[in-house]
Amino acid sequence: MSTESIPAPPEGYRPNVGILLFDMRGLVWIGKRKGFNGQHAWQAPQGGIDRHEDIEAAALRELSEETGIGPALVSIIGHTQAWLTYDFPPEMQRGKYRRNKGQAQIWYALRFLGSDRDVKLNAHKQVEFDAWRWERLETLPDLVVPFKRDVYRQIVQDFGHLAAG
Repeated sequence: MSTESIPAPPEGYRPNVGILLFDMRGLVWIGKRKGFNGQHAWQAPQGGIDRHEDIEAAALRELSEETGIGPALVSIIGHTQAWLTYDFPPEMQRGKYRRNKGQAQIWYALRFLGSDRDVKLNAHKQVEFDAWRWERLETLPDLVVPFKRDVYRQIVQDFGHLAAG
């Protein structure tokens, strides 16, 4: 299940990984973004790929940084074969996002082998989430910010066979 055959991300998009963490029941881990409230404050772990970093290594690093769940507590069960992209809305195309029109993501599906007590949202100095829960995969597009919904619809389609029925 190598990502070596995946071409470079589209021009103008920041390379990024997304992680769908499935529990043994087929539910997916979702976190509430720190400092955000409302229905669309939720998302799966995701983050940038460092220069010269392997895509799989970036996925495992981001999962650990954002959830405290280390590589020994997961197994990789799939990944997208192509980059999924979303554009930043105009109000985000300033500041730290001004160099990119959006993000291109390779999504990983991981099976969680640990227990809920292994989740440590404050494991990293930069805390991304202030709450979390297990959720049905098909509900995710309605929980994320609107500009990410098409990507979430695609990952529901790509990884639906892994989800709780």
